[in-house]
Amino acid sequence: MGRDEHTPHHEVDHTAQPTADPLAIRLEQLILGAERRYTPFQAARSAGVSMELASRFWRAMGFADIGQAKALTEADVLALRRLAGLVEAGLLSEPMAVQVARSTGQTTARLAEWQIDSFLEGLTEPPEPGMTRTEVTYPLVELLLPELEEFLVYVWRRQLAAATGRVVQAADDEEMVDRRLAVGFADLVGFTRLTRRLEEEELGELVESFETTAADLVAAHGGRLIKTLGDEVLFVADDAGTAAEIALRLIETMEADRTMPELRVGMAFGTVTTRMGDVFGTTVNLASRLTSIAPKDAALVDGALAEELARTGDAPVSEKQAEEGVPYRFALQPMWQRPVRGLGVVEPWLLTRRTPKIPG
Repeated sequence: MGRDEHTPHHEVDHTAQPTADPLAIRLEQLILGAERRYTPFQAARSAGVSMELASRFWRAMGFADIGQAKALTEADVLALRRLAGLVEAGLLSEPMAVQVARSTGQTTARLAEWQIDSFLEGLTEPPEPGMTRTEVTYPLVELLLPELEEFLVYVWRRQLAAATGRVVQAADDEEMVDRRLAVGFADLVGFTRLTRRLEEEELGELVESFETTAADLVAAHGGRLIKTLGDEVLFVADDAGTAAEIALRLIETMEADRTMPELRVGMAFGTVTTRMGDVFGTTVNLASRLTSIAPKDAALVDGALAEELARTGDAPVSEKQAEEGVPYRFALQPMWQRPVRGLGVVEPWLLTRRTPKIPG
């Protein structure tokens, strides 16, 4: 299969590497549901596709180069046949089929690594003295596999339904790809210093707590978590009000937890390009830059997001309007204009909760 010069090393998993370990082979057969029967060339020929196309699909899915070892199963042949069939039927272009393989491979590789490192490792502690972890692993995987498989398909269908609903509600065809979204980054302050001070296990627990808290809050309040980067999370929301609520909830929740460092948030509103579950564009870059200059335990937003909050009635556009007693959710304070690398001069706004004045 091989890895070409355009495939980053971190995208290549070693799930297809042949092994001679008896337990590893038994586990592989249990998980894959079939025995090794084909070399890559034989699998491609059985699927009716060229070796070149098969290699592109396998590389995209993140499988390592196994030369011509007999390590592939009937499922590998079927997967090739399905992808190639979608191309032949005109349902997908060849580049799109490769993208489908790549996005699926990357997402499931991360999920599988987490399940093995954090989930199965903890569950396979020998229940009785004298038992080895390997003796526990096989029956545990045998019991968990069908349940986890059904749960994975359920969650995927739910997420696919939600994503499809968002796309078909777009105003026009162009907006289906380049959409207007609120984009936010939340960043732990002083994380580099923490890495030098904390033990590895403590640091891992802190990062896991931060990512879990952020993911739960973003989902609960109607946003979407795009990715986590250890000390930083990237999220989006369809409207400015939702993004503002998420940002302030994140800050308030982290402030209440004395074990967590301070947090800073930067957000921007505008056109965003979405690819393979990620987001790109000037709006994303601006949100990232605002995060880097935000005060501790505070959120900075760009002018476009401030305007959107005012347009939707979530924040007052002026102090005079603020004094009229309207129950606005948020307050905006203009900050000094400043140059932002690569984006020119911007005027950030400090986002806070609106505290209604008590009469008298």
